[in-house]
Amino acid sequence: MTETPQPEPTQHLPAQYEPPATPTYEAAPVPQPGPYVPPPGYAAPGQYAPPPGPYQPPVGGPAHQPQSLPMQALPTGPVLVTVGDISVEQHRIVTPAGVLPTHGTNWSAMDMSRTEEKIPGWAIVLAIIFALACLLGLLFLLCKERKTTGFVQITVQNGNRTHNTHVGVSSPRDVADTLARVNFARTLCV
Repeated sequence: MTETPQPEPTQHLPAQYEPPATPTYEAAPVPQPGPYVPPPGYAAPGQYAPPPGPYQPPVGGPAHQPQSLPMQALPTGPVLVTVGDISVEQHRIVTPAGVLPTHGTNWSAMDMSRTEEKIPGWAIVLAIIFALACLLGLLFLLCKERKTTGFVQITVQNGNRTHNTHVGVSSPRDVADTLARVNFARTLCV
């Protein structure tokens, strides 16, 4: 067997190849020392500055913010009740969204669970087997199985701050326990 010679691959480059020129950058201007001038619309904490542009603030100044105690002023204490991810103490409510004072806090609870009742599979099988032997097998069809699924939605609100949580339930007893915890927390917030 004879091999035919293969030509070597050649690169096709332009006759005069020049690499791209590296860009040159100018240095950023060095800030000059002097008094600091804040940008338009900026105000120090606790002060009001009108926003830039044609907007005019309402007569009487900025919108009134509700007064609340600083969070450092709320004393800590033992946890009296826990509802889902919400812990309630004597003077404050601790949520993942932050700390709320107990005074003036509104609680709401909504039961979003449902209970289904059905005949279990084993009762149907036994009813068929014993129905052939005697009619007493039909009594197995009176067996019922209850299953609760869903959650209770809890909402805590104080001023403009709100936190929602869902507490999963698996029985009517769990629903009653969660609602009782919310009612106890309401009594602490009066």
